Amino acid sequence: MTVSPIAPAWLQHPDDANALDAAVWPQNAARDASGEITVAGVSASALAERFGTPLYVIDEADARARARGIRDAFAAEAAAIGTTATVYYAAKALLTVDVARWMAEDGLWIDVCSGGELAVALAAGADPARLGLHGNNKSVAEIDRAVGAGIGVVVIDSAIEIERVAEAAARHGRVQAVRLRVNSGVHAHTHDFLATAHEDQKFGVRLDQAVEYASTIRSHDSLRFLGLHCHIGSQIFGSDGFAESAARLLEVHAELLAGGEVPGLNLGGGFGIAYTSADDPTPVAELAHAIVGSVARECARLGIPVPALAFEPGRSIVGPAGVTLYEVGTIKDVLVTVPGEDAAPSTEAVRRYVSVDGGMSDNARTALYGADYSVRLASRVTDAQPALVRIAGKHCESGDIVVNADYLPGDVRPGDLVAVPATGAYCFSLSSNYNYLTRPAVVAVADGEARVLVRRETEHDLLARDAGYSAPTSPADNGADR
Repeated sequence: MTVSPIAPAWLQHPDDANALDAAVWPQNAARDASGEITVAGVSASALAERFGTPLYVIDEADARARARGIRDAFAAEAAAIGTTATVYYAAKALLTVDVARWMAEDGLWIDVCSGGELAVALAAGADPARLGLHGNNKSVAEIDRAVGAGIGVVVIDSAIEIERVAEAAARHGRVQAVRLRVNSGVHAHTHDFLATAHEDQKFGVRLDQAVEYASTIRSHDSLRFLGLHCHIGSQIFGSDGFAESAARLLEVHAELLAGGEVPGLNLGGGFGIAYTSADDPTPVAELAHAIVGSVARECARLGIPVPALAFEPGRSIVGPAGVTLYEVGTIKDVLVTVPGEDAAPSTEAVRRYVSVDGGMSDNARTALYGADYSVRLASRVTDAQPALVRIAGKHCESGDIVVNADYLPGDVRPGDLVAVPATGAYCFSLSSNYNYLTRPAVVAVADGEARVLVRRETEHDLLARDAGYSAPTSPADNGADR
């Protein structure tokens, strides 16, 4: 076994480059007798032939089981300390009409962050009273539409929004429930762009402003103050950050009780998942036990009632349920010089670039955050020795990388299908038409069947929005959809 000197330290050389790590892949992913990867009984080649590549594939049973598991874990821990827990699905992770229906059917509330997300949730038939509206710059129109629809709660993010929501509620003859988003000052151990509770960022208000803002909210007859909200970041492992944030919020929560009822506390989401075999996320049951237990202990110390709790997971529900399929296009080996340490001479190593038919337009996370992913050959197995590869996209950017480093069988070739797991969250949501690539379809698989959640875009879709485009008189005049 030869370990490449340019492999990252966390990446282990695999004994078998065909093996699927259960911690990274959907619950219903496996290899069939022919060696193909299947998801819920549907093979990679069948999916690619029917829907094309790139292709987002969602294991429906896995996503829904995770949703129910998180719901039940927090509900049980909350009941044990004499309170309740509401779990909102953070729709920004992945939202389609069907996904919204799954979440509603499985007992979750839904958190939306824009008029578009609200429209999808409502189109799914979600009860508006079980929706929450988030965002640091909700427009007057978005607030008015949400309040008019009967939304359950609006999360206030600034002083301006207090007046906007109060006016909308009065206009619609409603008393609108609101939470106040605050920054606890707890900086979760995550990428700087993903950490959202430190003070110098766009979300929420300072914790020491909470009493003043709550007083302003309470001064409006059209608003009902539910309590504080805080989100400390994303892709967080462990419970310590949540516990510390809860302790800081509850200190202020106790102060707020002097001015009236404070029935709830929303501690956000951001629970991490495994993107690679090196990741070790905390099991949901452990997270729920630790976070809820810390709330109970802090309330006991402060001598206050335990509030109703709320949480907002998204990635931890749909992230592990997703796989993206690509077709390999070109392959090239690049010689890389590795500087020697101290007085040691430099050495050379080969990095194999495997280019696929998608890239940063269907998965922006690697370019945005330096996110790491895994990859496996999906259409076959082989005994070839593992080779260090970098999965590159086809866009005109040197940073267009899907998987920075992993091992594939050394005989990977053009036309092979490869699969990147843990892509259910923030891939479709962040997708774009860069270089005028059409966005992939999103399909759900369950019980050996696949169905479209979002159809693949066509070049006709792209051109139809261009005001300078004149449609041909017949499809034969234009190859855009061929």
